[in-house]
Amino acid sequence: MSNSLGTPGLHHVTAIASDPSANHAFYTETLGLRMVKRSVNQDDVGVYHLFYADDQGTPGTSVTFFPYVGARPGRVGDGQASTVSFTVPAGSLDYWTDRLTDRGLDVETFERFGDAVVAFADPDGLPLELVAREDAPAGDPPAGPVPEAHAIRGFFAVELSLSEPGSTVDLLREMGYEQTASDEANHRSRFETDGDVGFVVDVVSDPATPQGTPGAGTVHHVAYRVTDAEQESWRELLQSRGLRPSQVIDRKWFRSVYARTPGGVLFEFATAEPGYDVDEPQSSLGESLVLPEWLEGRREEIEAGLPELETATPAAE
Repeated sequence: MSNSLGTPGLHHVTAIASDPSANHAFYTETLGLRMVKRSVNQDDVGVYHLFYADDQGTPGTSVTFFPYVGARPGRVGDGQASTVSFTVPAGSLDYWTDRLTDRGLDVETFERFGDAVVAFADPDGLPLELVAREDAPAGDPPAGPVPEAHAIRGFFAVELSLSEPGSTVDLLREMGYEQTASDEANHRSRFETDGDVGFVVDVVSDPATPQGTPGAGTVHHVAYRVTDAEQESWRELLQSRGLRPSQVIDRKWFRSVYARTPGGVLFEFATAEPGYDVDEPQSSLGESLVLPEWLEGRREEIEAGLPELETATPAAE
């Protein structure tokens, strides 16, 4: 069964934040992404769910957040997705290093597996990287403060910190990932699948890594792209691995199955369809609060319970 399944890579990554306005400013103004959906956490409707992506909200480009006002900082560590990496075109890192430094961020530049990387953190401490690639796709960068020549093209990778990686690595192999590189000195193994964005998973198994704790600045879950027709087969695969997958859940913009991996990371298997433009025009994505129809009857109550969110449109620089 599993031989017929495979994912081309990440669909989205969802993390926890604190101040929604600071989160919005950083991802739209500093990183130059577009907010393509403004909604609520469907399991906790007093909290926003904010989606940032390319201009169309293409699967494989969207990083999303649950901003809990006043949330305590988490600790990034073992049992978590510990770093989120984005692809930028080769030759862009000088631009990004200057841009991030000018905004007061601490940056580190280095090479990993032949790629130039700049590492930094968002306002809540979530570890981020930009990875310069000759094969960066043209993508669909939004108009805004970052020139198209340097703009983020989507995900490159997610890093998983796992002190006991074996079972999760076995699952990744069943998902279509193959090991392509290793760095024993840094306890890192690279796995790749057949895709153009978000096709890399790095597994870091450093026994000195402290146990991660959830909170602001940590990843909530990692979502992979799957087809609608295969979701039940994915559920069967997860069950065959001894996991306890959810039923297929309608999230309005995609349908999802969730399962917590043996290492502790929550995986989601999400469809590309129907997409972020199913309930608002592509030209005005993210400009107003949208709710799935099953929450629409509670709009007045939900809007009254949400914190302030400043969403000034970032200007071109």
